[in-house]
Amino acid sequence: TSTYVEVTRYDPNRNAEKDLADALAEAKRAGKRLLLAVGVDWCEWCHALDNFYAQNLEILAFRKRNYVHVKIAFAPQSIQVLSRFPPIPGYPHFFILESSGQLLHSQDTTELELGKSYDTAKFSAFLKKWAPYSKTKKQWLMLLNIDWLNLSYERIGD
Repeated sequence: TSTYVEVTRYDPNRNAEKDLADALAEAKRAGKRLLLAVGVDWCEWCHALDNFYAQNLEILAFRKRNYVHVKIAFAPQSIQVLSRFPPIPGYPHFFILESSGQLLHSQDTTELELGKSYDTAKFSAFLKKWAPYSKTKKQWLMLLNIDWLNLSYERIGD
């Protein structure tokens, strides 16, 4: 069982290095990817994002099934951690990481906005695009690969 507690605020006094390490460990344990959100507590769009999740429970549930979510404040204490990633054009900003810590994608959230909130279709597509394969998909792909090998073997033997 996990003891991981999601970081739900952009708290400049938190230890960003530890928060990132804990989130990556949980992502590895759970077979998920990491959705790292960078922002600040005074950011209007950061609060709009929290409201968006609260109003779009299917998107929130999908995020929770596929990602470990962690918030890191853009603050002097987190500059060393954030310097590992590409520049951040605005807040909030997302980084998608493998559980190994490998950066997969940097997402400017302005591309997901609609009016004073976020576009459900664009946001959903973004999360689905970067979600890890489900175990079912992995098993299915493995079966296809095995069948292909068997098919190839039989053809060679003819």
